[in-house]
Amino acid sequence: MYFTDKGIEELAERRGGEQVTLAWLAERLRDFVDLNPEYETPVDRVATWLARLDDDE
Repeated sequence: MYFTDKGIEELAERRGGEQVTLAWLAERLRDFVDLNPEYETPVDRVATWLARLDDDE
């Protein structure tokens, strides 16, 4: 397990039963970047990756 997996595991354990929209997730990502602008690039990369998951390569 990578160190970063701890946050992912906590998310799954604490909120794994909830259903959210992608619009809600996008807003939470915007909030996070507003509070932590140094993470703008990695958050943008994750959002782009999620947005393009179904694109043909």
